[in-house]
Amino acid sequence: MRADPPALNRRAILAAPIALAACDRFAAAQPTPGALARPLKSLAPFPIGATGMTWQLDQSDWVEQMLRHCSQLTPEWEQKMERTLRPGFTYDFSASDRVVSFARDNGLRVHGHTLIWYAQGADVFKDEVPRARFAAEYDRYISTFVGRYREQIAGWDVINEPVAEDGDGLRDCHWSRALGMEGYMIRAFEQARAADPDAVLFLNEYNLENLPRKGATFLRLIERLLKLGAPVGGIGTQSHLNIDIPAGQITAFMRDAASLGLPIHVSELDFPMQRDGGGLPDLRSTAERRARQVARVGELAEAFMALPERQRYAFTTWGLRDIDSWLVREDGKNRRDESPLLLDAAGRPNPAWQAVADAFRG
Repeated sequence: MRADPPALNRRAILAAPIALAACDRFAAAQPTPGALARPLKSLAPFPIGATGMTWQLDQSDWVEQMLRHCSQLTPEWEQKMERTLRPGFTYDFSASDRVVSFARDNGLRVHGHTLIWYAQGADVFKDEVPRARFAAEYDRYISTFVGRYREQIAGWDVINEPVAEDGDGLRDCHWSRALGMEGYMIRAFEQARAADPDAVLFLNEYNLENLPRKGATFLRLIERLLKLGAPVGGIGTQSHLNIDIPAGQITAFMRDAASLGLPIHVSELDFPMQRDGGGLPDLRSTAERRARQVARVGELAEAFMALPERQRYAFTTWGLRDIDSWLVREDGKNRRDESPLLLDAAGRPNPAWQAVADAFRG
């Protein structure tokens, strides 16, 4: 496994140092049974966010809990290319408009997600499209989309998931084949900056805490893009946490990420209790898995709180309540007995909620 780059290991200690404590004290955190969770946004000196979709805007219970707990909203699907881009390089921003309007009408800050993702857009941006046309349409899509919400969206995930799955280099995709491995990223950041100079522009990635090799590759990529002049303004760590990663590993990544001096967004937090893959069944009790879950989420919240104030962009969960999670929903992984978020179906606090609240209160 490749070691962390020396440039990251030699950086000065932060003004608010992040300890490498295991944070397992959070395993004992317990919420008050039966009571609604206290609004998390009231405990945090930075935006608390969750994702939302258009169909949820019509659910009064979701709206009530969203406004109770959150100060920021990320569209979960409505700004992805599969929804916004149509054949012939035409656009449909109607779903995105509705989510942004809901947020504006209810005093929520909006985080845009996502402009360029390796997993989408190839059905229109095909390899056989002439390179000049490809580049012109690429620029037009980003400038049109970001410009549509100029001064309405606090930040954008400009490039989503550019690092190879195992962290060994960068992903090959239709964007890199047409515009170059670093070229497509630089171009996207430049177009987004021109369209909205005040938005914070993020590189967003997953498994950064789970896989140290991937985290190191990701941070080296940001350093490289900055040296090439790309206006990267923030670090997005999705934080789909593996609850079995070693204690201290989350804190170590956050320390190295913070050393770049950019705002950091915990952008898609969830923490499934069930393991992926076809391995042996998990024979641990629910209590044992809850303890691991609470310890890792508590560690993440403490590491985020230890950042300098100017680097705490937002703390966002991927879904609001357990029933809203892509891991639980029928159109997602359909794990009906999963509990990967801070709130249960009724808006009561799950055990990890207390760990987060304790960390935010110091």
